[in-house]
Amino acid sequence: MITIRSLLFNLLFYLNLAVLLIAAIPTLLMPRPAILSMAKLWARTTLWMLRSICCINVEWRGLEKIPPGGILVAAKHQSTWETFALLTLFPDPTYIIKRELLWVPLFGWYAWHGGMIPVDRGRGKAAVSDMADRARRALGEGRQIIIFPEGTRRPAGADPKYKFGVAHLYAEGGVPCVPIALNSGLFWPRRRFLRFPGTVRVEVLDPIAPGIERNLFFAKLQDDIEAATARLIAEGGHGAATSG
Repeated sequence: MITIRSLLFNLLFYLNLAVLLIAAIPTLLMPRPAILSMAKLWARTTLWMLRSICCINVEWRGLEKIPPGGILVAAKHQSTWETFALLTLFPDPTYIIKRELLWVPLFGWYAWHGGMIPVDRGRGKAAVSDMADRARRALGEGRQIIIFPEGTRRPAGADPKYKFGVAHLYAEGGVPCVPIALNSGLFWPRRRFLRFPGTVRVEVLDPIAPGIERNLFFAKLQDDIEAATARLIAEGGHGAATSG
């Protein structure tokens, strides 16, 4: 049944995405909140399909810890799941994304119009500086900057590989950083077709106040996220694959 449910979900996932990408074309002529509304609709419909077809539920913890206004959000990255699910938590989310995503037809146009912040990893320090400048402007507008500090998906339980760019953003932004731990990789493993039933647990951790020296911040962020993520993975059981 897992294979059949996964097949059905994947077919509907891409069909839903294609329909919404086309339906959203008029938003390119509208203010930015219009495309964000479409993105949140995609997130909510996908979460509904996961619940209805694959029996994958969500438990949100610590939402009351999210401060209002402009903040930096640093989330664990195990799966495609959090790239859309986190959209539902924030009023004005702005993701740090790979520049290559801007080249994807329609999606890239929406990402640019929606104010996402592209990073050209090949430019090294110049890319980090440009990212920080764009993030400061977005934070000044009260937006929530979402970054995956490891830069790419890591299997549930894999050794962490955090990149220092998040510490640069923190130091330059001057706003609280909200760490987020999760166990999504147990149920939507990276590079896998199957979707395993269970409950994705997402935990918003205590915000880290601005002003901490960046190396200390970087160590604390990784320690906080990894400790909470290990606990959530243990709670999630061992029914799904933890590598891929």
